[in-house]
Amino acid sequence: MDTLTIIGCGKVGKTLGLLLHRGRVLALQQVLNRSPESAAAAVDFIGAGASASGYEDLLPADYIMVAASDAALPACAAGLARSRAIHPGTIVFHCSGAQPAAVLAAVKERGALVASVHPIKSFADPTLAAASFQGTYCGLEGEAGAGEKLEPIFKAIGARLFRLEPSCKLVYHAGTVFASNYLTALVEASLRCYERAGIPRPQALEMLLPIFEGTLQNNRQLGPARALTGPIARGEEQLVQHQLAAVEKWDSRLGEVYRALGLLALELSAVQGSAPAPALEQIKRALASPR
Repeated sequence: MDTLTIIGCGKVGKTLGLLLHRGRVLALQQVLNRSPESAAAAVDFIGAGASASGYEDLLPADYIMVAASDAALPACAAGLARSRAIHPGTIVFHCSGAQPAAVLAAVKERGALVASVHPIKSFADPTLAAASFQGTYCGLEGEAGAGEKLEPIFKAIGARLFRLEPSCKLVYHAGTVFASNYLTALVEASLRCYERAGIPRPQALEMLLPIFEGTLQNNRQLGPARALTGPIARGEEQLVQHQLAAVEKWDSRLGEVYRALGLLALELSAVQGSAPAPALEQIKRALASPR
């Protein structure tokens, strides 16, 4: 079985390492983290491999996953290039959705092939992420030789791979940020509005969760334009104006969020075609003109 070393084994590294080990796809050899303690904890979680104290301790490996932060990728590549872990044909890949595979170029001088594999998934809890990984879409880009070898490996753990254009990765990853990180921020915005109305936070979350879940289901079944509901979908210009004024008076930052998302909703409403065009034009003027 080919060997795997993981550099920067946090939540993503733990999840993928566990799946690759449990599925007997790759044999985890070593884990290198910023501290020996976190590396040992990752090894315990995965149930295989050994912690390394530094790049000088790394053994030759067939595959090296760099699951460190975006900012750390160049330094990780430089450290690997100085180590014994790299040999001609080693596949070195990172898991960033924003950085191209070329950020690992330092290892290519040693004959390694580079790629990136970005899972479109929230990794808040590695145990839960591993249990629900089946069917996860993963964006693949990099050298052809690396991609050819990584594709069957990730398919073996349930991934659904698609090819990414390296020059568009920042914008692509922004889409993931909107879908995951900013959706969580919008949950927080909704909770603050309910709290402002006197509803305790735990109760507010319980009340709002069915709305979030139903909205996601509607988007899945109908698409965004048909799934849009509410005052902008109906063209209720006075309600939008009064609501915007109330939110801005209470919290100007949430008012800015309301304006920006309202303008996007306005475009969807126009596509939906349910609201009168003059009403949408009035809403547009209200949303686009800061008070």
